[in-house]
Amino acid sequence: MDKGKVLVGLSGGVDSSVTALLLKEQGYDVHALFMKNWDDDDGSPYCSAKEDFMDAVFIAEQLEIPLNQISFSREYKERVFSYFIKELEEGRTPNPDILCNKEIKFKEFYNYASHEEFDFIATGHYAQNINNELYKGLDNSKDQSYFLHAIDNHTLKKTLFPLGQLTKKEVRNIARDNNLITSEKKDSTGICFIGERPFPEFVRRYLKGEIGDIISDKGEKIGTHLGLAFYTLGQRQGLGIGGVKGASDLPWYVAKKDLENNKLMCVQGNNHPLLFSSELTTKNLYLFSESIPKKFSGTAKVRYRQEDQECEIFINQESLKILFKQPQRSVTPGQSVVIYQDQKCLGGGEIDTIN
Repeated sequence: MDKGKVLVGLSGGVDSSVTALLLKEQGYDVHALFMKNWDDDDGSPYCSAKEDFMDAVFIAEQLEIPLNQISFSREYKERVFSYFIKELEEGRTPNPDILCNKEIKFKEFYNYASHEEFDFIATGHYAQNINNELYKGLDNSKDQSYFLHAIDNHTLKKTLFPLGQLTKKEVRNIARDNNLITSEKKDSTGICFIGERPFPEFVRRYLKGEIGDIISDKGEKIGTHLGLAFYTLGQRQGLGIGGVKGASDLPWYVAKKDLENNKLMCVQGNNHPLLFSSELTTKNLYLFSESIPKKFSGTAKVRYRQEDQECEIFINQESLKILFKQPQRSVTPGQSVVIYQDQKCLGGGEIDTIN
């Protein structure tokens, strides 16, 4: 029985390959779309778009489903990359993958699918759509609801997540059992347009860093930074601090960015008090429902794969205020906080201030 016409975002990876396979087995009329969101014409060895597309072609042939390719590179640069650079310039640490999901991998993908008269879209994300509400994926180690909290309600209602109740091991086994060429393919890591290349190396192509002082929490100069945009709160590697008179042997960590004076404050020790925050506020609030209470006890994550943290949540008109039960390490402006009630994802926002 034909369950409807579905367009699968086929990335050339094992997750989207198994997504297409499962939907076909379930009786959907499956078509696939390969989305190119970044121009890789710079000769970089880090970008795998060409290889990914060829893998998508092979999978589509193997599953006997139609495949089209589309470029959303212009939309990506206008709506995602430009914002990413702007946030870095303002000393924040943005998460472009969340904005990419919101603006490109779901919004533009859904618009294309609607124009082509598909009933549904589907992706290989580890999340669940239960009665048109977003829930965590069953595999807690792979749950990707954190990255999906900003997609809009209308799109969610038309989105299928076939991997939501599977573990990564089960997905790989399904791929092997069906001899999919992507069964052993390594998972992609890193920001989608940066790929595997070192973050500072990439960012320096677009930002000019202004050299400044690295100071201790006592205000003493202990080093030189290459530009505040190239550092993030909690960072340990690449600080170039050594041989500080009177300092202990404990490693140094970034604790604060002083944009006004172009100074980077670092402290010693993984558990230094200045690395922790108990309160945050957000901007760019996204909620899946208008009926969520304005004040309630729930849980939140300030980074992907973090365990849920108990907190009090206050919802204002355009922002969240969150008070954590336990202080949180390296809460970073520009990153996202996502709120939950049990397994249900309620939404989230971009971290604006911390205290």
